[in-house]
Amino acid sequence: MRRPYLRSAVAAVGLMAISAASAPAQTIYPERLIKMIVPAPAGGQTDVMARLMTQKMQQALAQTVIIDNRAGAGGALAARAAAAAEPDGYTLFYGNTSTLAVIPAVSKNPGYDPAKNYAPVASVSESYMILVVHPTFPAATLQEFLAYARAHPGKLNYAHAGAGNVTHLAGEMLRTFAQVDFVDVAHKGGNESVQGVLGKQVDFALESPVILLPLIKEGKLRALAVTSAERQAEIPDVPTMVESGMTGFVATLLTGVVAPAGTPPAIIGKLNSAINDTLTAPDMKELLVRFGSQARIGSPQEFASFLGSERRKWADVARQAGVSLD
Repeated sequence: MRRPYLRSAVAAVGLMAISAASAPAQTIYPERLIKMIVPAPAGGQTDVMARLMTQKMQQALAQTVIIDNRAGAGGALAARAAAAAEPDGYTLFYGNTSTLAVIPAVSKNPGYDPAKNYAPVASVSESYMILVVHPTFPAATLQEFLAYARAHPGKLNYAHAGAGNVTHLAGEMLRTFAQVDFVDVAHKGGNESVQGVLGKQVDFALESPVILLPLIKEGKLRALAVTSAERQAEIPDVPTMVESGMTGFVATLLTGVVAPAGTPPAIIGKLNSAINDTLTAPDMKELLVRFGSQARIGSPQEFASFLGSERRKWADVARQAGVSLD
């Protein structure tokens, strides 16, 4: 009487065995080395921040995370390499404002599309720019500066770190918001453009705090406004652009991690958690402050929304200014 039951049970076990054999093996991520592509040479601000972060990610993920420095073309070479990588969580990209928003805004064919080729993982940091003039410039506030610019249309020179650079677009943003005319002068990087202001070859610049803060504190440059939404603790007496009458003028410098589009959500979530944990470490916070930045902790969805708004903003600025590198 029990033989039909036994035959059914044996058949069921056999089917389970076949099913188990045919199912793909389940692995625990990460099971091998992870590569973080960085769009800058070793030793610079971007590289230093990425290295400390990856060192701490290794502890959280119990796996080796290495840096792959790929400088060139303003970061576009690294961005293309990351976009073409397998979406398996083993190649990540430490992007910034230039690679994730500005380059696609000023180039018709950058070789990658951040909106289509990347899956946002986690925001890392947010910084700002400072509008500076030489201490002898006849303006102590942004309002006085703009009044002088309007009284001398096309006479002021503006230094930026190269055509299509975020500092170039920030100047064009100022031109549009304030309705003033000036001449932009391209330089080979932020340090060179700041030297131009110090030597009075140019009248003003918008640059990052990591370059400008020491010079401002030494009295070698005068800060007129910051481009962040709020005043900064390092220079609390310097107002924001918005406070100075430029309604809506907020320009931040972001960094964050993205993965190739199609990377599984579970892997994205695990990486997001690991990166967020690193940003709470005391030495990471200290490094960010030293670079004039602050941690930006959030979900992949929040980072995606922020990146979308940044891409739209800089695309609008580039279009209105007619800035194109093609």
